[in-house]
Amino acid sequence: MSQHPTDQDPIEQHPIEQGAYAQAGVSIEAADRAIDLMKGWVEKARRPEVIGGLGGFAGLFDASALLKYERPLLATSTDGVGTKVAIAQAMDVHDTIGFDLVGMVVDDLVVCGAEPLFMTDYIACGRVVPERIAAIVKGIAEACVVAGAALIGGETAEHPGLLGPDEYDVAGATTGVVDASRLLGPGRVRPGDVVVAMEASGLHSNGYSLVRHVLLAPPDQGGAGWSLDRDVPELGRTLGEELLEPTRIYAKACLDLAERTRTHAMSHVTGGGLAANLERVLPEELSVTIDRATWTPQVVFDMVRQVGRVSQADLEATLNCGVGMVALTHPDDVDAAIGALAAYGVRAWVAGEVRKDDQQGGRVLMTGQHPGW
Repeated sequence: MSQHPTDQDPIEQHPIEQGAYAQAGVSIEAADRAIDLMKGWVEKARRPEVIGGLGGFAGLFDASALLKYERPLLATSTDGVGTKVAIAQAMDVHDTIGFDLVGMVVDDLVVCGAEPLFMTDYIACGRVVPERIAAIVKGIAEACVVAGAALIGGETAEHPGLLGPDEYDVAGATTGVVDASRLLGPGRVRPGDVVVAMEASGLHSNGYSLVRHVLLAPPDQGGAGWSLDRDVPELGRTLGEELLEPTRIYAKACLDLAERTRTHAMSHVTGGGLAANLERVLPEELSVTIDRATWTPQVVFDMVRQVGRVSQADLEATLNCGVGMVALTHPDDVDAAIGALAAYGVRAWVAGEVRKDDQQGGRVLMTGQHPGW
């Protein structure tokens, strides 16, 4: 055998067998089929500024659209769906989880007053099932239409050995823009502002580890041992259908609210609950009082509380308890705010008030009790 110039034995070359990658668990053909199936849905989630289509290495967005802003600030947000994907996988229903993904990232961005421009997604799975991937992307695209954002790119990664054949996880990122003069946040909040609460569609996409443990885990593990196909009369549907209820997307409603009223700050109620997320938009010298008596959370929240014997403090620190978004708005604009939100099908009400409190500034005080609790 001839010697390599470095006097080391050359590496023997073995041609890769046709289909060897598929034998290792990764199917290029399945990925291509998934792309073909999702193309139509992605096309529906376009904006005029989007350049090109699927197939490039990067999504393109015409930034000349930003020239209309006096001082454009770009905003970005990234998130996932969490263990709610386990419910979608168990029920084999995959075309709603995209609303949870878009809701988590877009409504985090909207609270500063930014308009979402575009979004990208990432799907990691143990095995590419084209119809399943297309269903996930269908939900993401439909949710982007609701939010007013374009879906301009994404990635599907097959991870055999790391994820089971029917397991997947999803994540996404969005970019938006707001003029500096219209940026919302703690610096605008004033004593006397009212808390306009916006109704959640249900659990949204946070706290599912607690919910799954309480309701689905077997009794010997501390749960109720309920099945997803269990019919729950109080819910008017099966448990699985309730747990898979998509996250409400507030983006367009909140942008219109900011345009029509003197809304000074908004807070997206996600992990940590209402109080913790509202504190994130409070200046240190101000506090908020929330009256629980102003709303009745959906039945599923009381069900988790009673079945799991979960304390109200733990429940409120984990779940949204029926409020998915709040706005801190000038008191004279309350009626206009509630009306503006109603036009988008979002029920809203006054849940509290901002007050000056030098000794306990930056806090949210929860008072009263929910009707029937």
